[in-house]
Amino acid sequence: MKNCHRAVHLVLALALVFSPMLLQAQFGKKKKTTFTREDSLRGSVTPERAWWDMTHCALEVKVNPEDKTISGQNTITFKTLSEGQRMQLDLQEPMEIEGVVMGEKELKYEREGDVFFVEMEEVPGEGESGQLTVKFKGKPRIAKMPPWDGAFSWRKDKKGDYFIATSCQGMGASAWWPLKDHPYDEPDSLSIAITVPKKLQAVANGRLRSVVKNKDKTTTYTWAVTSPINAYGVNINIANYRDWTSTYEGEKGPLDCHFFVLKDNYDKAQEHFQQVDQMFEAFEHWFGPYPFYEDGYKLVEVPYLGMEHQSSVTYGNKYKMGYLGRDLSMTGYGLKFDYIIVHESGHEWFANNITHSDVADFWIHEGFTQYSEALFVEYHYGKEAGAEYVRGLRFSINNREPLISPYDVNETGSGDSYAKGANMLHTLRTVLNDDEAWREILRGINRDFYHQTVSSAQIEAYINARIPNYNAAKFFDQYLRDPRLPVFAYYRDGATLKYQYQGAVDGFDLPLRMKVGGEERVLNPGTEGWQEMDLGDAETTFEVNKDYYVRWLKVKKDPEEAKEGEG
Repeated sequence: MKNCHRAVHLVLALALVFSPMLLQAQFGKKKKTTFTREDSLRGSVTPERAWWDMTHCALEVKVNPEDKTISGQNTITFKTLSEGQRMQLDLQEPMEIEGVVMGEKELKYEREGDVFFVEMEEVPGEGESGQLTVKFKGKPRIAKMPPWDGAFSWRKDKKGDYFIATSCQGMGASAWWPLKDHPYDEPDSLSIAITVPKKLQAVANGRLRSVVKNKDKTTTYTWAVTSPINAYGVNINIANYRDWTSTYEGEKGPLDCHFFVLKDNYDKAQEHFQQVDQMFEAFEHWFGPYPFYEDGYKLVEVPYLGMEHQSSVTYGNKYKMGYLGRDLSMTGYGLKFDYIIVHESGHEWFANNITHSDVADFWIHEGFTQYSEALFVEYHYGKEAGAEYVRGLRFSINNREPLISPYDVNETGSGDSYAKGANMLHTLRTVLNDDEAWREILRGINRDFYHQTVSSAQIEAYINARIPNYNAAKFFDQYLRDPRLPVFAYYRDGATLKYQYQGAVDGFDLPLRMKVGGEERVLNPGTEGWQEMDLGDAETTFEVNKDYYVRWLKVKKDPEEAKEGEG
């Protein structure tokens, strides 16, 4: 038994070594238990945010690589939703707002940490639109460990040319530009004009609208997005790029694909990036059409691992299969695809098409997207291969805290949102036991919540309504709001199997399909007490489906005879 325990510990240790992204996501910061006014200002829909809707952003940024500073302005078009006079804008230190102008009037504002409160002089009537321009400048935070601890990455390529990128999922877009920085409100469209030294190219979201050469030996590249966009998905990528285009014939017709890489990587990138077509083939099958045909798809090389910037997916996996050459599932299937191409592109459906309305529901982004890797494997290598892949991810799960964090305080959900979220979804699919119905649920989520922000409650209700003969409310409470992995405890006495759930929320009732002597049966364990099943005779074998994410515990003594706590 000791050797068995040592083997398990070794496997877990290896899993963590092979999972640097998950390790960082889970342990990159200590979870808060108390929260401040600063947390509430950042994480809640304050009265100063609630009265107006951010409909369009026209962002202009001049990037100065020599001193690592930026300057520019954001012209925000907004619609008045209700009565209000004070507007909250967000811009994190050490960045500064230089002025706020509406029409020809300079508006007064005051700063409280990373929040600016603007005193409006004239507010458009309810349902009407207004526009103001926010001028800003500063030396944005330098990314310490992008993309998790991000902002600006200032690097140089092998030829000495600047290689610069932004990434700000965890800290928020206000790390470098001013806006209403809360995920519930996405601008319906956005343009971004980036001015850089003339030798460099600037790549951002959407489609390139113009390139203007300026007299001061700089060039301005203007990109535009016509779809709603989550703010952290807005990005800047700057380098001496070489690019090419291709077309993917997808469900909605021809999809423009554009690739930007460092010149030294051009030849190998052309071959390696052919996986993009495989990704689209699998994900359009499972999730429906790519959500941003109007804005195209880009894969852009950056000086960090990569991230899911909308229509501008960033890539830094060193042209290796797996995660920097490693298989996070330890099954072998993880080395059959480039993790960053597949995972970050999967976010186009789950994070960019549908976006959590509070970062506490982080699992909506990462649970579905980690599960998308298994669906990619299944599409190309078979159903059991996909199941084996998602089961292999379990070694990185800690089960120390609930997936969902407190709301309204900008506390991102647990790092377990990746692998535990994926295994929760795989368990639900096992309960449903209908592959086409499951596929329709995934496609339906992307169709019925198209370009929207959503809450966990909405996604839970949507899925629950489509699983017949099972109410999954307690299931979601267990896997999303309770840190424990439920335990299926069982005891065999000859032909009698006794069983119940332990370590679970009251009323947890996940049904389990099992094979008894080759015949499939369904168990309906509960938390209220022990149940029994007649196996037929003492020699009958039984096997529970391993696709359920529960812990199996063989009780040593008959529960009716054992003292409390034994077994």
